[in-house]
Amino acid sequence: MVVTVEDVRQLALALPRTEEHLVRDRVKFRIGRIVYLALSRDESELGLAFPKEERAALVAAEPDTFSLPGPGDMRYHWVHARMAALGPAELAGLVTDAWRMCVPAKVARAHLDGGLPPAPGLDRLREAAGVFAAFPGVDRGWLALLDGTAPGLDLSRAAHRGALHRWLNAWGCRIRYPREGEPDPLGAGLGSWWERHELPAAPLAALTDRECALLAAAYGELAALPLGRRTLGPTAAAKALFALRPRTVMPWDAAIATRLHGGRDAAAFARHLRTGRAWARAALDGSGLDEEALTVWLGRPGMPLAKVLDEYLYVTLSHRGG
Repeated sequence: MVVTVEDVRQLALALPRTEEHLVRDRVKFRIGRIVYLALSRDESELGLAFPKEERAALVAAEPDTFSLPGPGDMRYHWVHARMAALGPAELAGLVTDAWRMCVPAKVARAHLDGGLPPAPGLDRLREAAGVFAAFPGVDRGWLALLDGTAPGLDLSRAAHRGALHRWLNAWGCRIRYPREGEPDPLGAGLGSWWERHELPAAPLAALTDRECALLAAAYGELAALPLGRRTLGPTAAAKALFALRPRTVMPWDAAIATRLHGGRDAAAFARHLRTGRAWARAALDGSGLDEEALTVWLGRPGMPLAKVLDEYLYVTLSHRGG
C-alpha cells in the first residue's frame, strides 16, 4: 500500500504540539519554529528529522527509499524519503521518531507510553513464570529448535525453514506438511520473505520506534503469506518472528492480541512491541538487574525477557482467560 500526504497528516497531527503550515506551496509540520516534516511541492518526497550521524548508513542500506538532503541542508539532522517506497508501518515509525527529536523527552514518553497497558510488577511476572515453567515439557520444543538451528535460525537454509515449520506446528499452528513431490508453499514463502527483510536484533527494551515499525511491517507481510487456501496468519507470524529474534520480539496469540490491542494487524503488532518495550524497561529498572540476571531471578534462566513477558501474558490472558 502506497502512503499518501493524508497518511502523513493524520500521523503528524495526532502527535502533541504539532502544527501544519503551508510554506511556499509546501506542506510542513513543525513544533514551535522547528520543522520536523516537509513534503516536496509535488508531494513525492518527504523530508524529515533524522540523526545526521546515522543517515549515511540509512541511505547506503536503502538507497531506493532514502537519500541525502541538498548541500544547504547537510548541516541539519535531516534526510529525504521517497513516498512511493514507504509502507504505512515504516512511515509511522519515521514520523514518530522525527517528532521525538523535536519535543522534550517527557512529552514523548507521556504520549507514547501513557496509553499502553500498565506493566506487571516483578512479583506477578515471577508468579506467572512459575506457572508456565510447571507445564509438562514446556521448553522441550524451543530448546530443540535452538539446538537444531544453532548458532541462529537462518531462513535461507531449507533445513531451518523445515525446523521452524515443525516448531510452529508443535505450538498448534497446524500448517500442512507437503507430501513427497508436492511444492512447499511455506518453505518457498519464508525464503522469499527472508530475502526482503533485515530484522532488527536489539533487545526488546532497546528497540527504537522505527525498529518497531520495521518489525511490524515484516510481521504484516509474513502474516499474509499465502499457503494455498489460507495464509500463515497472525499467531504463526508473531511466533516465527520471535523464533528469528528471541531477544527482540514479544510474540502473541489471538487472545493476547484481541484483549490487549483489539486487533491483529501490523499497527496492533507495532503497539504490542511498544508495550513489550515499556514492560521490559520497567522490569529492568525495577529490579536493578541486567536481562540475564533478571530472568534467573524470575525463575526462567536462559530464557530471553521477551519470552518471559509473553509467558506472563499467556498465563494471565490465554490460559486463565483473565
